[in-house]
Amino acid sequence: MTPADATGIEKAAASVAAQQNADEAMAQIGARIRMLRSGQGLTLKEVAERTGISISMLSMLERGVSSASVGTLVSVASALGSHMYELFDWPGSEPGSPVTRLAEQAVVRTSEGTTRRVAHHDRKAGLEMAVNEYAPGGTSGPRATHHGGREFGVVISGSLTVELGGEVHVLGTGDVIAYSSARPHRIVNSGETPAVAVWLNLDPA
Repeated sequence: MTPADATGIEKAAASVAAQQNADEAMAQIGARIRMLRSGQGLTLKEVAERTGISISMLSMLERGVSSASVGTLVSVASALGSHMYELFDWPGSEPGSPVTRLAEQAVVRTSEGTTRRVAHHDRKAGLEMAVNEYAPGGTSGPRATHHGGREFGVVISGSLTVELGGEVHVLGTGDVIAYSSARPHRIVNSGETPAVAVWLNLDPA
C-alpha cells in the first residue's frame, strides 16, 4: 500500500465517521422535536401550519431520515415554544460561569453549505447568539422561513444577501440588519468567498 493509498483510506474513514455523527445528530434532533410536539398535544398538521413546512418534511425530520436547514430548525423550534439550541445535547459547563468555552458550544453543519455555532443562549431572556459561516453558495435554507421573535445580524467577513419579505438586501463586511422574524427570510452567500456573520435571535416568549 502506498502512502497515497493510506491517505485516501484515512480520508474515506473520516468521511464515513462524520456522516455517522451527522446521522446520529439528526436522529437525536428528530426525537426531541417529536417529544416537544407530543408533549404539547400538537399534530404535524398544526406545526406545518405554524411554520409553512410540509407535513411530509416534518415527519421525515422527526424520524431522523432527513437533514434540515438551519432555517427549518429555528422555525420548528420556535413553533414549539423553544429555541434551536434546545434540540441538542450540550456539553457540561461550569455552573454560574459567565464564560462559555468553545468546546461547550453546539455546532450544526447543514447540506446547504452553512455551519451554525451557537455561541451563547439564555432561556430566561429568550436569546440565542450564533456565529454562522456560509460557504460560497451556502444558504440558511432552500426557502424562506418565518417564526417568532426578532433577529439582528452583523457581517464579520465577506458578503451576504438577505431575502426579507420580498425585499433583497446585500450586506458587506460590517453591515448590520434587524427585522421581525415573522417576516419570511432567507440568507444566501452569493459571493465567491466564504462569509461569516454573528446573528442574534431574540424571542422572550
